[in-house]
Amino acid sequence: MGLCPGRNSAAGSKRGWRSVKIRPGFPDRFPLPSLPEIFSPDGPLARAIGGYRVRQQQVEMAERIAAAIQNNSVFIAEAGTGTGKTFAYLVPALQSNGKVIVSTGTKTLQDQLFNKDLPMVRDILKAPVKIALLKGRANYVCPYHLQRSLADGRFLTKEDAADARRISVFAKTTQTGDKAECLEVNENSPVWNSVTSTRDNCLGQDCPDYKECFVMQARKEAMAADLVVVNHHLFFADVMLRDEGMAELLPACNTVIFDEAHQLPEVATLFFGDSVSTAQVVDLARDAKAEGLTSARDCLDIQSGAKAMEKAARDLRLSVGVDAGRFSYEQLQERPEFAPALKTLEEEVAKFAAILETQAQRAEGIEKCWQRALELQQAFAQWQNLADLGYVRWGEAFTQSLQLNSTPLKVADIFRKQMGGHPRAWIFTSATLAVQGKFHHYCAELGLGDPDSACWHSPFDYGEQAVLYAPLGMPDPNAWNYTDTVVEAAWPAVKAAKGGAFFLCTSLRAMRRTHELLKAKIEDEGLDIPLLVQGEGSKNDLLQRFRNHGASILVGSQSFWEGVDVRGEALSLVVIDKIPFAPPDDPVLSARIEQMKREGRNAFIEYQLPRSVINVKQGAGRLIRDENDKGVLMICDPRLISKPYGRKIWQSLPPMKRTRELQVVLDFFAKR
Repeated sequence: MGLCPGRNSAAGSKRGWRSVKIRPGFPDRFPLPSLPEIFSPDGPLARAIGGYRVRQQQVEMAERIAAAIQNNSVFIAEAGTGTGKTFAYLVPALQSNGKVIVSTGTKTLQDQLFNKDLPMVRDILKAPVKIALLKGRANYVCPYHLQRSLADGRFLTKEDAADARRISVFAKTTQTGDKAECLEVNENSPVWNSVTSTRDNCLGQDCPDYKECFVMQARKEAMAADLVVVNHHLFFADVMLRDEGMAELLPACNTVIFDEAHQLPEVATLFFGDSVSTAQVVDLARDAKAEGLTSARDCLDIQSGAKAMEKAARDLRLSVGVDAGRFSYEQLQERPEFAPALKTLEEEVAKFAAILETQAQRAEGIEKCWQRALELQQAFAQWQNLADLGYVRWGEAFTQSLQLNSTPLKVADIFRKQMGGHPRAWIFTSATLAVQGKFHHYCAELGLGDPDSACWHSPFDYGEQAVLYAPLGMPDPNAWNYTDTVVEAAWPAVKAAKGGAFFLCTSLRAMRRTHELLKAKIEDEGLDIPLLVQGEGSKNDLLQRFRNHGASILVGSQSFWEGVDVRGEALSLVVIDKIPFAPPDDPVLSARIEQMKREGRNAFIEYQLPRSVINVKQGAGRLIRDENDKGVLMICDPRLISKPYGRKIWQSLPPMKRTRELQVVLDFFAKR
């Protein structure tokens, strides 16, 4: 174990502490067992969990988190794979006698915590703690919008209509309305957009189905709970928008725990900015037309105005070209059709708002649409007139929509402000936060100052279990044939591993080319190795197929670099094509680099490199998931060896045996 340098932060000051009552289930005369007792070989965890092993790293981490909770301080913890960080924070959280919010990186981890890990630990400890799960409103069936959609017959295909009927049956039997429980309908079905609510189209207390609202039910349960499980997107969305939910939970909260905390800077950047999308305009047009047919059938202007506004939105999307991508403000302005199309859309939204105003008193739904139109009109105007030098304006084109964004160049001051106010403990934990054992980059990004921090290395024997392979003879990563060379170099290792391989690509183009080349090799050699590629199904579906076969190849890009847990020989080779530096032409990154240059700082060393190190650590973390796993991490990028900064990358990885020789890899798989 290595402890990283750290000090108690000012947040740990006892001034202003709230007294917290001991819950009836934990009376003073029956003291709770200590953390070492709970995690001991004959403790409650060992008695209840088969194959339980005491890990000193886990015990120490739990003790440090408990101290941070007691002191209302900030604590950052990096815990390597296998440390058992989930139990290390759940046990002290359940013992804390205060209200706790646990925020996860993904909804999948959120569901796992709430449905599996948290109830198990609570039952083992016999802790009288009420728990709740809270997600964004888009995850819950909305009875009002479900009935409206069924009545309007909005669905274009038989499959969509069938999904709508399945959701209708689900809505009558479910206790939570959480779409994750509706297994009969794919989570990516377009029908979900029509049967859930958004902040824009929710009628709130004016809704005729308010008493049956699953969102309100979930929020009431969260308010009454001792421990609430949320996700990062919900945390920031609700706090920033001051919507109901986190904004109400936080004042009563004693502790906030962020799991997968490495994602926070990116998520915070997303929500601390502003955005407006043509998709919002299209949704408004759709909802307004439906409300008009129900409550203002005689007002034909609603239908014609909605149609005109919808056309203007689609024209704006087309003004930036057919291809999806990100564009700086300057690049958008260079497109001759963009500015006129944006002006036309603004005018149509304003006209439509005026039409809706004349009908607003006839129904709550029309009034809500009018308010949405006014907000959209304002948002488009604000984006064009933004003069704050601390923000960057840019656009992102998707297949069907264009989103205009204003993003802060720094989130540190904003995040630090969100942490202010009432004293509480803030815990940040992940397997990938530090660069060479230091948290300087992470603390600077979030404005955390110099808080107490620690690193616990994985208990796995990486020297025996894993090999880091950097192949010889790789060309420059910008070479035209680079991806072809990656596949050629990796193919002998793939065959030696007999499948069970992940190819993690840094771009969609490289991913598609890698898949094409691997498919040709499998066919040419007549091998029976299933080949999967990102996009052929949902992430969960692809992973399940990968696990079930046990000897397949999966080619993916960014979404497969983290949050993937495949154990055993099903995954024994991870191939990373390039060091995952963010594209330099990304408008937000480009603006940040320019700002740091103006400040006399080295953007590459201070910002780009640390982020890529953390991303490589995430990708590498897919390989060894338990003490019995064995495998090879192959990083093809020659800069890992040839560039001085390459040392920072591989020294931040677990202590694997390192080689540049293919034969070492082949021998490793032969002895496995």
